[in-house]
Amino acid sequence: MWGVGLIIGPAIGGYLAQPADKYPSIFPNGSLFDKFPYALPCVCISLISAVGFILCFFLPESLHNHPTEEHLDGKDVKSNDDRTASDAKGMEADSSSRKQKPLWKNWGMIAAVAAYCLWGLHDMSYSEIFSLWAVSSPTLGGLGFTTTDVANVLAVAGLSLLLFQLFVFPKLASLFKPITIARTTTLFTIPLLMIYPLISLLTGASLWTVLIIAAIVKNMLSVCIVTSTFFLINHSVPLAQRGVANGISMSAMYLFRAIGPATAGAMFSWAQERESNFLPGMWMVFFILSMICFVAFLETFHPVLPNRLNEPHPEGVEDDLKMKRALSFTF
Repeated sequence: MWGVGLIIGPAIGGYLAQPADKYPSIFPNGSLFDKFPYALPCVCISLISAVGFILCFFLPESLHNHPTEEHLDGKDVKSNDDRTASDAKGMEADSSSRKQKPLWKNWGMIAAVAAYCLWGLHDMSYSEIFSLWAVSSPTLGGLGFTTTDVANVLAVAGLSLLLFQLFVFPKLASLFKPITIARTTTLFTIPLLMIYPLISLLTGASLWTVLIIAAIVKNMLSVCIVTSTFFLINHSVPLAQRGVANGISMSAMYLFRAIGPATAGAMFSWAQERESNFLPGMWMVFFILSMICFVAFLETFHPVLPNRLNEPHPEGVEDDLKMKRALSFTF
């Protein structure tokens, strides 16, 4: 579904921005959207958010209260149901007392969340810089694209990501460990980013071909890193703590994603104004993005990222047996 969003999102932003210039018969000069050329895509995504908010009220609750057999067939099975509930509570108590420890003491979870946050910062910064770079003047090292051109590139890359995630990534996940996937794809991202300034030297069909291929490969590498990091976070804690761990990781990651656009935009402006023969202009921008990847790459090695995260967190034989008993009534 993230891939679907990467197809629709760029289309909304690229095709609906500056509508008075693109669709003058619908949005004449002097109209609201002529004065505010980026208001239309903002209104559209706000409406999408409003629709999502309304649909939330129709979602079923994920914490299910399953009906007992007494309600299903009128038979009194209260003792069986009570035993099942007792087993579940006993399982939770045993797990809490013997297995669970404070998450702030779980170095594996902290390392996995840190990797997730670092990549969230990089991913958001890249998204910001890619669009700015694409619409910048060629004299400043950009591509001179229109917003529609940027939308076309991102939509094609999003479609490729959707297909990759459906048909290719599951095979990779079955062949390689999560840390291996994250480490390898992060390493491949570094040289890929450093060829972006060279793309601006191309023109015509060669420019479009190389740029689309680079954008597709970058999306594929990103989804490998993000999805494998999901595995690492889930493997770092027992089953009973996964909800909390994922809540912490999402909150922290979105904090870094909020920092990304502001810092990336400031860095982009600084690089364009900077006068130096060492990594001039866009070279410095993509070099800094590569360095963030390099730090993320170093983080994938032991002891920073424990190798035990390649496998799910052990739950214990007794806990597993109680879990099966507790769930047998449901299924």
